[in-house]
Order: sequence, then C-alpha cells, then structure tokens
Amino acid sequence: MSKTATGLPLSISLEIPATWTPEQAHAIIELLDDLRDKIWAHYDVQLLDEFREHYRPASIRDQTDDPPF
Repeated sequence: MSKTATGLPLSISLEIPATWTPEQAHAIIELLDDLRDKIWAHYDVQLLDEFREHYRPASIRDQTDDPPF
C-alpha cells in the first residue's frame, strides 16, 4: 500500500461484512440517506454548481468566453 509523506495511507479500504442481517443493511442505507441529506442541505448550491461543471460535455467545458481572434 502506498503512503503519503506523513506515513498515512493514500486510501482506506472499506470492507462490508457479508453477514449483515437485512435489518442491519437497512440501518446502513438509512444512515447513508441521512448523510446525503445533511451534505445537500449544507452545500446545496455549491454542489449543484459542481455537478453542473462535472457533467458538462468536455467540448463546452473547454470553451472560453474569449473570441478566437
């Protein structure tokens, strides 16, 4: 595993147990839904701008407002 200059790993592996009950899996889904709602509530417009920029076609993203001459 690669590490940063501080010795911290560059990524953290997340393993999901295959032994969860349906109730436990449902609780995790609810947690993720709540987390997503909180993030959207906090970042609202900034996230919309980020999504708009990220999913804009490359041909439009690469264009500038400057005329070609």
